[in-house]
Amino acid sequence: MQNNDVEKHGTLPEIEKLKVYEIRWFILALFVLYSTSNAMQWIEYSIIANVITKYYGVSTTWVDWTSMLYMILYIPFIFPGSYLLDKLGLRISVLIGMVGTCAGAWIKVGSVSPDRFWVGFLGQAVVALSQVFVLSVPARLAAVWFGPSQVSSACSIGVFGNQLGVALGFLIPPMIVGNGTEDEITEDLYILFIAVGVYTSVLLVLIIIFFKNEPPTPPSYAQSQPTDNADAGNFLQSLKRLVLNPSYMLLLLSYGINTGIFYAISTLLNQIILLYYKDAEEDAGRIGLVIVVAGMVGSVVCGIILDKWHKFKETTLSVYALSLVGMVIFTFTLNEGIGVVYFTAALLGFFMTGLLPVGFEFGAELTYPEPEGTSAGLLNASAQVFGIAFTNIYSVIFNNLNDIWANSIMSIMLLVGTIMTGLIKSDLRRQAAQANK
Repeated sequence: MQNNDVEKHGTLPEIEKLKVYEIRWFILALFVLYSTSNAMQWIEYSIIANVITKYYGVSTTWVDWTSMLYMILYIPFIFPGSYLLDKLGLRISVLIGMVGTCAGAWIKVGSVSPDRFWVGFLGQAVVALSQVFVLSVPARLAAVWFGPSQVSSACSIGVFGNQLGVALGFLIPPMIVGNGTEDEITEDLYILFIAVGVYTSVLLVLIIIFFKNEPPTPPSYAQSQPTDNADAGNFLQSLKRLVLNPSYMLLLLSYGINTGIFYAISTLLNQIILLYYKDAEEDAGRIGLVIVVAGMVGSVVCGIILDKWHKFKETTLSVYALSLVGMVIFTFTLNEGIGVVYFTAALLGFFMTGLLPVGFEFGAELTYPEPEGTSAGLLNASAQVFGIAFTNIYSVIFNNLNDIWANSIMSIMLLVGTIMTGLIKSDLRRQAAQANK
């Protein structure tokens, strides 16, 4: 670092004072649990769609909307959410999200009556809105708390929290809520919603007490660097620079396609599985669990690969192409037996959801020194837009033709996304900054 930089920024730590702190792992663990508490509520209605339609007397379309709420509300609110993350820091942003997640969970406790679906829908909307303060955090938290050799791994673990929540959302509701009588379903829904409310309440207290904004000193040279651009703190200017970055825009579209398809498959999984296997509600939940758990393994593996070799474009392209292969195999083996479906779902999940942290990290590399929360927020916004579109498209094709046609269309879109990823020009700006010590 040049001496005039230190003189200009008197509070900037000397390079030799850069360090990481053991508490970073506890901070990351708290975020993982927080992310889990939000994500587990995303799919809790859709994965028991047949029970929900029976109990509340609503159509499957309304049940699908409980999932799509997460996508719809994220799109307009990600911009103020990313702005607040940059301005208020990690602690305040996470607290806002945790309060909303907890409040929405308790609102749903009041929805347990056949005539109160609207109350549950309201609670779901509150939790969905809180997601704005979840999905953009992993890349920012990893950069603020972890050294350059652990950033990608920390980001993948942060994304792991969201995946763990989705996995629990697939697994737990079918285990607790059975397709019984009205009274039995009422009791089961109370158990489900109160359990989630208690979990989120305990977690809120832990975050209030222990979650910190940033370490005493930065963990890396890149984090210690001030941004020299006069408009660096201007959120709108940052957005403009991202939009004018052609490589990032290609990643934005390809990432949205991949994740949007995952959202569509997840939302309609109960209906897809029950089409082939009668009374297989719990199997549908477990297959969703397999998809996400395999994706968790994929996320961690990809994070380790990125930390070791820093081959961001090559890793992203490889994982994307294999997601396409997994989708094709899944499509044409759905009628081959439930055991085969479990296996092909694992294959699909390993690559499709394994792409999530890779996309975040590749986006941060392509856009450095823009705030990680902003680049990740736009990636998630793209995913929500494509998720809404693909869920509706898939549902229409599924209901009017069949799942083969729907899955085939999704496979074609994954091919388009793979081509887009191949056109990205890799520009490892953050790695260059780390090496420029």
